[in-house]
Amino acid sequence: MEFGQIKDNISRCLTRIEEAKARAGRVDEVTLIGATKMQSRELISFLNDNRLLTDVGENRVQELVDKYDFGKDLKWHVIGQLQTNKVKYIIDKAVLIHSLDRESLADEIEKQAKKHNITVDCLIEVNMGSEISKGGVAPEKLYDLLSYVESKDNIRLRGLMTVMPNLEDKEALKDLYKSFKQLYLDFKLKTQAKHKIDTLSCGMTNDYEMAIEYGGATMVRLGRVLFGERNYNSGDK
Repeated sequence: MEFGQIKDNISRCLTRIEEAKARAGRVDEVTLIGATKMQSRELISFLNDNRLLTDVGENRVQELVDKYDFGKDLKWHVIGQLQTNKVKYIIDKAVLIHSLDRESLADEIEKQAKKHNITVDCLIEVNMGSEISKGGVAPEKLYDLLSYVESKDNIRLRGLMTVMPNLEDKEALKDLYKSFKQLYLDFKLKTQAKHKIDTLSCGMTNDYEMAIEYGGATMVRLGRVLFGERNYNSGDK
């Protein structure tokens, strides 16, 4: 896809985000994260140099590392499932880890954060669709993981993330988003004061307007609708 078209796509999506907020009667900010999986370093440079986005997200650690120097003015997010042995490569690069979903990952984030003497912002990923192929803690296990993470000194929770199932039934999807929003509101009340619960990361190309209108999304992660089909593959080493 031509870079000029990408610029237009970003502008169009920002407009649709504002329209979805208006339908929900919202005046707060929704951050557009460009999901740049399998996109080129040249695209990252274009986004960075033209200030088209403030935030980008990578599913794969190796891609984030490979592209990081081409987007030094961008805020980098880890939005895919994160293996414990990859944490050390992104601990000082990512502004937010969206996919904290198990105790062993919390242990490794804490370990690497202490090495760097930093506090790492994280979202707990919730599997709202009970899909085996996707990461995330089951909703009924959320507070067990919360209790475990709250024993960590170098992890600051910012909220929740989910990847919704691709449902044909839009009413069922709407209900899932409403349930996720309520889960987030309950979660916010039960976390310790040291955390800063202000982030709901949900919504992708097919459903981001619904995520904003019904799910209360404060971050949406858009790839294909901005950049077209994926065309670059560095692998995840």
